[in-house]
Amino acid sequence: MSQHEQIVELSRRVGQIAEQKISSINSVTRETKILALNALIEASRAGDAGRGFAVVAGEVKSVSERITDIAAKLSTELAGSIVELNAYGKGMIQELARARGQRLTDLALNMIEIIDRNLYERSCDVRWWATDTAVVDVLQDPTPDVIRHACQRLGVILGSYTVYIDLWVADAMGNVVANGRPVDYPGARGSNVSQEAWFQGAMKTKSGEDYVALDVTTIPLLKGKQVATYATAVREGGRADGKILGALGIYFDWGPQAAAVTHGVRLSAEEKETTRCLLIDSKGRIIAASDDQGILSESFSLDDTGEKAGFYSHSDGTLIGYSLTPGYETYQGLGWYGVIVQKGRRQER
Repeated sequence: MSQHEQIVELSRRVGQIAEQKISSINSVTRETKILALNALIEASRAGDAGRGFAVVAGEVKSVSERITDIAAKLSTELAGSIVELNAYGKGMIQELARARGQRLTDLALNMIEIIDRNLYERSCDVRWWATDTAVVDVLQDPTPDVIRHACQRLGVILGSYTVYIDLWVADAMGNVVANGRPVDYPGARGSNVSQEAWFQGAMKTKSGEDYVALDVTTIPLLKGKQVATYATAVREGGRADGKILGALGIYFDWGPQAAAVTHGVRLSAEEKETTRCLLIDSKGRIIAASDDQGILSESFSLDDTGEKAGFYSHSDGTLIGYSLTPGYETYQGLGWYGVIVQKGRRQER
């Protein structure tokens, strides 16, 4: 429990104690008044002998009335102070919650921005490599030697760009004629990808400046690894306006790259115990998580109320900060979100 929450709880307890004690005082004074009244009655019956006792009984009644008046004033003044203290404490809690919420929102934005910058580079890579001479030649003259050279060239690229699982070159019919890791993924060459979204999208691009980006998925021919796929058309002569010969698809090794981002969010040791950092796609599917749970199998229902970024809380104290992908340079993003989920803080005993 935070200090601000302790203030509110303490003021509530003080109010309860004061109410109980004032109630006890009022109960005692009522009994005292009754005793004083009975004493006055008995003194009246005793005549002259009871006059002295009547004076004492009257004084007791007067004191009881004064105590009742003091208790009433105390109750009113104390209640007002407790209400004011409660309001002050709750105000501080709300300010603290807003600060925490804004911090989670900023962390969520930072996560998705890192991903955007990373994926922007992938969109550049695919357009660049589609103009490589070996890639163009293998679609114009798919002889064994040319295919071998293309595979070697793609392998060299993969050796330098270690964030990729494989690169595939497919002809206009969707037949994969070359890939960068034929030993690791022998099923790629000879497969047909004409029905795959990346190939169909690439074949519809209007120029070499265009590309296709797809949501994260798994590819059986790549041993079921998580990939983010980027593609573009391979054009005659490597020219941006050249005739389309086929398509280049590149498979970004999503798992370890995304994990580095979600695991790298700057949280305190205490926060890490109660916080889950997520990347979700436009459908709400979890595509990365700091606890490595539910990836590509769990959905997260985000209550964004139409806002691109913000935070909100649940009745159990869980606080959620989120931010929509802002995109980067020519990469517009795919509607993904960075999301930080922080459970309500445990109370100290």
